[in-house]
Amino acid sequence: CAVGGVEAQSETVWHQANNYCLPRIAFINKMDRPGADFFRVVRQMRDRLRANPVLLQLPVGVADGFRGVVDLVRMTAIYWDDESQGVNFEKGEISPAMTGLVREYREKLVEAAADGDEKLLKKYLEHGDLSAEEISYGLRLRTLRNEIVPVTCGSAFRNKGVQAVLDAIVDYLPSPADKPPVIGILENGESGTRIVSDDEPFCALAFKVAADPIAGNLTFFRVYSGVLS
Repeated sequence: CAVGGVEAQSETVWHQANNYCLPRIAFINKMDRPGADFFRVVRQMRDRLRANPVLLQLPVGVADGFRGVVDLVRMTAIYWDDESQGVNFEKGEISPAMTGLVREYREKLVEAAADGDEKLLKKYLEHGDLSAEEISYGLRLRTLRNEIVPVTCGSAFRNKGVQAVLDAIVDYLPSPADKPPVIGILENGESGTRIVSDDEPFCALAFKVAADPIAGNLTFFRVYSGVLS
């Protein structure tokens, strides 16, 4: 939260993610609220969560003046339409007033991406920059290795920044195919493995059962392999 900073519940969930070695991204919410301070929250992520945050965006304005963000990967500004409650947005030029700040954090972003792969590092050292695709690739590698935490910001209540979060989930977090095979106990009591494939035998983990007055008992499960029909 841009106002309250890293809260106790956030710390609890963060430590749980650490225990399971889960890659993650961060969304600094409520940038439109009075008292919002983007960079204070980033510092708290380092100090309290022992995280290595890498900024994908910089906010344009704060509190009532929060208008959009600067996309540091693609080097463009994104401005949301207030009348559409953030559904519509347009891309535009980066304000000259933010040039110095954008240059500083763009350089940090590219350096973080270059450290993800030897070929990227070599190109960065030779040319001093990377393409947007190369930056995303390098950041994804480091995110999957839990070396960095990509950071975005916005106002979820007003749908500002939500689109970028969805894109970041696709770009930087692991798909099921990125995870190692699942090891479990078969019906005969022996240990077995399942890879992520529709061609494998069906394997799932039921993690919740809910009683619905109309549908009856509903079982929620996470499918690891195979197809249920």
